Amino acid sequence: MAAPGAAATDLEVVRGKRAALFFAAVAILLGLPLWWKTTETYRAPLPYSQISGLNALQLRLTVPVTVVFTQESVPLDDQEKLPFTVVHEREIPLKYKMKIKCRFQKAYRRALKHEEEALSLGSVQEAETTLAEPREEAEGSLTVYVISENSSLLPQDMMSYIGPERTAVVRGFTHREAFNIVGRRVIQVAQAMSLTEDVLAAALADHLPEDKWSSDKRRPLKSSLGYEITFSLLNPDPKSHDVHWDIEGAVRRYVQPFLSALSAAGNFSVDSQILYYAVLGVNPRFDPASSSYYLAAHSLPHVINPVESRLGSSAASLYPVLNFLLYVPELAHSPLYIQDKDGAPVATNAFHSPRWGGIMVYNVDPKAYNASELPVRVEVDMVRVMEVFLAQLRLLFGIAQPQMPLKCLFSGPKSEGLTTWELDRLLWARSVENVATATTTLTSLAQLLGKISNIVIKDDVASEVYRAVAAVQKAAEELASGRLASAFIASQEAVTSSERAFFDPSLLHLLYFPDDQKFAIYIPLFLPMAVPILLSLVRIFLETRKSWKKPEKID
Repeated sequence: MAAPGAAATDLEVVRGKRAALFFAAVAILLGLPLWWKTTETYRAPLPYSQISGLNALQLRLTVPVTVVFTQESVPLDDQEKLPFTVVHEREIPLKYKMKIKCRFQKAYRRALKHEEEALSLGSVQEAETTLAEPREEAEGSLTVYVISENSSLLPQDMMSYIGPERTAVVRGFTHREAFNIVGRRVIQVAQAMSLTEDVLAAALADHLPEDKWSSDKRRPLKSSLGYEITFSLLNPDPKSHDVHWDIEGAVRRYVQPFLSALSAAGNFSVDSQILYYAVLGVNPRFDPASSSYYLAAHSLPHVINPVESRLGSSAASLYPVLNFLLYVPELAHSPLYIQDKDGAPVATNAFHSPRWGGIMVYNVDPKAYNASELPVRVEVDMVRVMEVFLAQLRLLFGIAQPQMPLKCLFSGPKSEGLTTWELDRLLWARSVENVATATTTLTSLAQLLGKISNIVIKDDVASEVYRAVAAVQKAAEELASGRLASAFIASQEAVTSSERAFFDPSLLHLLYFPDDQKFAIYIPLFLPMAVPILLSLVRIFLETRKSWKKPEKID
């Protein structure tokens, strides 16, 4: 009767081994992968290779220049060679990882009949007006008219003319090497109207290493989709001064035309306010020689912080805020003047702070105090005030006075306060800045995600990254093709998508939940189940090994 009992016992042992192996197989082959898959951090794939390739991107900025030759502007032998195209390319020497080349593509041709008639008028302004009527030029393009060497269109001592539109006039040359000499003059004019090293250095100031001129180059505002402009009247002594300013009319007549001309660079909103009992944070010093008060140049940076706390405009703004303050000094500190570094009074009695705005001190006429009792009614001369504020606004947007070639006549900006080619030059700078900013943002994001493996990368974040990379590449292609408008739009899209991906809140969800905390949570759950399975596997392994070593019995 022992044989059946032993057989049943062996059967139970085999059945137990199979059950242990089955549970171990299910836990290892099914449970462990399922747990690992359900608890892993989701990371959508990103174009890391394309992002790393953006740092080696070479920007080629192509400026289409149409050079129109009138009769007798060059020798007849040279006129017979028209039309043809000449390309002038040079690398901008900037200490930046991305190489930038400026490419002037000059298309030479003869003047048409209506162009000959226009350039034979009495003044260059009349000729420019006539030439601008029947045609529209693309953003970033230039047209240079070459007139005869003895033409009376320009003053005899002038060799070139730059107007408010995208046109210029240069004198021709009737001797040998005429095309080479005229070509050099055209390049000088085209560079003044489009791209220079200073313009690009100012655009890339935040991406270049510190040097002796970087502080001046950091004056322009950073590129943005919108800007808010606030005009504030500061009246610290309302008991003595009853100040009135027609800010609505001044904005409508002077500021709005300028912002309308600048609308391609972003959206603008303008507001105004009057602040009473708002004093400067610096006590002016008295000058006995002139019986006046003054603010020294070294004390001007300390003026902004106390006043800024009263403005309250930048706290809830999504866009950069420009503050323009008109300060009417109190009676005890009147008149008040601003001095420069040499101690001389500033002609405009104003100063500006980079990327912040400007302050102008408006002194009340001393004769007003003798004519009436306090408070004195003060009517602000808005023409004088807006001249200063518009000049500061140009500087804050990086629209400085161009460096003209020698013997060049410049007509000055239009009534809007901005020439068409100055707007193009701003768009060139903004496009390069946007491409550099988007590239830096994408590179930083790729490095961050590569170092920290438990950051979630959702599909919408990945799509923004792909969109930003494609926009950077498109902007570079459009810049190389000379299509400035589409290049600027693509560069804006690149910055928007890259920053939207970089600052996405989902990137921080598991940033403070590392892997060691994950194991600390799941080990107490799996350990009671894993220990019996592991002990069973060890026992089965030992018994199997023992059975292999047991010698066979030979009869």
